[in-house]
Amino acid sequence: MKKYILTIALVLPAFLFGQIDRSIRPEAGKAPAINIEDSEVFKLDNGLTVILSENHKLPKVTFNVVMDSKPKMEGDQSGLSEVAGSLIMSGTSNKSKDDLDREVDYIGATLSADNNSIYMSCLTKHMNKGLDLMSDVLMNANFPQSEVDRIIKQNESSLLSIQSDADGMARNAQSIANFPGHPYGEIMTESTLANIDRESIVKYYNETFVPDGSYLVVVGDINKEELQKVTLKYFTTWSGKKASQSKYAPNTYPDGNRVLFVKKPGAVQSVIKLTYPMDIKPNNADYLTLKVLNGVLGGGAFGNRLMQNLREDKAYTYGCRSGVSVSENGSWFVAGGNFRNEVTDSAIHEILHELKMITSELVTDEEINLTKSSMAGSFARGLERPSTIAAFALSIIKNDLPSDYYQTYLQRLDAVTKEDLLRVAKKYFTIEKCNIIVVGNEEVAEKLLVFDRDGKIEKLDAFGKEVKDIIPADISKEELITKYIAATTLTDSEKVLKKKMKKLKSLEQVVELTMDQVPFPMKSSRLWISPNIEVQKMEGQGMVFQRSYFDGSTGYTVNMKTGKQEMTEEEIKAKQFSVGLFPEMNYSTSGMDHEILGIEIKDGKPVYVLRVNDGTSETYDYFDKESFFKVGSLSISSQGEETMETTTTFSNYKEEGGFMFPTSITINTGGVFFEGKVISTTLNGKADTSTYK
Repeated sequence: MKKYILTIALVLPAFLFGQIDRSIRPEAGKAPAINIEDSEVFKLDNGLTVILSENHKLPKVTFNVVMDSKPKMEGDQSGLSEVAGSLIMSGTSNKSKDDLDREVDYIGATLSADNNSIYMSCLTKHMNKGLDLMSDVLMNANFPQSEVDRIIKQNESSLLSIQSDADGMARNAQSIANFPGHPYGEIMTESTLANIDRESIVKYYNETFVPDGSYLVVVGDINKEELQKVTLKYFTTWSGKKASQSKYAPNTYPDGNRVLFVKKPGAVQSVIKLTYPMDIKPNNADYLTLKVLNGVLGGGAFGNRLMQNLREDKAYTYGCRSGVSVSENGSWFVAGGNFRNEVTDSAIHEILHELKMITSELVTDEEINLTKSSMAGSFARGLERPSTIAAFALSIIKNDLPSDYYQTYLQRLDAVTKEDLLRVAKKYFTIEKCNIIVVGNEEVAEKLLVFDRDGKIEKLDAFGKEVKDIIPADISKEELITKYIAATTLTDSEKVLKKKMKKLKSLEQVVELTMDQVPFPMKSSRLWISPNIEVQKMEGQGMVFQRSYFDGSTGYTVNMKTGKQEMTEEEIKAKQFSVGLFPEMNYSTSGMDHEILGIEIKDGKPVYVLRVNDGTSETYDYFDKESFFKVGSLSISSQGEETMETTTTFSNYKEEGGFMFPTSITINTGGVFFEGKVISTTLNGKADTSTYK
């Protein structure tokens, strides 16, 4: 492809014209028009539009098939497109997933897919082989049931992880708030995932991956004549008509400021998102001006207003940013970041203040010049990539842009004035019709009332569904623990319980743990010996990753990273609170700090919430209101400014030796998810601690 030609002005030495006054900034020259060579565009009989951007510097080609379908409402199968996209590379009617991966690796190619496109990149000499594989996936993906089951299970893990991910919760709330009744406002949940099966995935694939109206973007070491030959060979047999396009009502601002709060127990900081939908599309004449405006406010360089105010001046956060997302199917504005609990309300006030100021007065020369310079630099750097030119061509076609849209980009950017920014700010920015989303500790909720239009905060769960306030418990904490112990020990009186516990001398339990990031199962073993000896170890592939020992008064841990570490006095005291088969039995006599918070709905069922603090961590235990089995816990511990959360679920209780134990356990700690299955439970067996060393 030809080089882009930019006009360069040559300036004669200053001494020919006298001394330069360096106190005066020289006037910038006019932004040049850019000579971007047009991409080759042609169409196949099946409706596929082909876009070619030649570049012969490297013997490499990339092919990217992009579908033209708009997002559709998925209803009780929300998440279908996401799941289907994850499965397209799972094999074809001609090749298994392993065979496909092996052949891709053999030619050193890249082949990937998502819910709306398939991408292939390889050396020119391997192009035909690469296209063999790509076209096979494009037309013959077969979605084997084993892979469907694996991806469904993977998504189940992700849904559990979201419940401890404040940023993920905030994104869900943002989608729900900005786009009710719109595909962008649909969120995958446990119930919608349960409705997704292979049949619905195949249906989505057949309706979405069709040539009619779609695009093939080709970049690299190939000319139009060669491309016409390979498209004839590999893509003309692809068939299918474009499904009817979805229609949805335009989203509008909320009636007034509304506060949406997502509770995250124990959080030491709040995630804030101030957001609302915007009525603008990529071909709107205001779009470029809006991008400049956002750069000044919070989307550009480090010196933007939000960063300077909330980080540099107030020290509320490490970062506060804003963004405008504009697409044909829906657009929105968002500003925010992560803030300390005690300044949550102050941070919202300052974000609103910056929005108010930028809608009521002109920005400075320095602000607009810095932002435009940064945007021009990013644009110029993008031109160094051949894929950018093809992306421009695709954008012009899909978004109905003028044919010279990118050739004149720098000129239009240069022409944006401070007055333009103020006009656009008044048109698109608001401080009175915002969705103010906060994810954090409930202690901050009361301070948010002042920002809500009617003084009533909407409370949401991790997936954006409205939740009711926790209601007072109908039993005491002592009664809750008594009922829990009775349910798990299968006893109905204190006398029977004491007799049964007296006979129990030891318990050893082994749990098999699997996780996506590790290709082999791990084994977690725990041995308890009455009254208070407890040893544990985690192992896999013949290696012991971590082990621990506690005898009631001393203890230590050993792991591969830090070696042996003796327990501190604080850790010993905390362990003394929790040692034993059922440590809850000793909470009252040991002085454990615990209280029953009330009843809330968790995963659609009412649960009692018991808060426990052992001095090193705060834990929220959840007990089913009907069975009184413990169904989950959230443990929060802090080291300095670092906070670690561990979410555990317990299910499938089964009887073993006269006691009820959960046989399925999931653990999400630090973003790492383990799925556990109890493989053995031994009561009063051979209690040998030597095997744990």
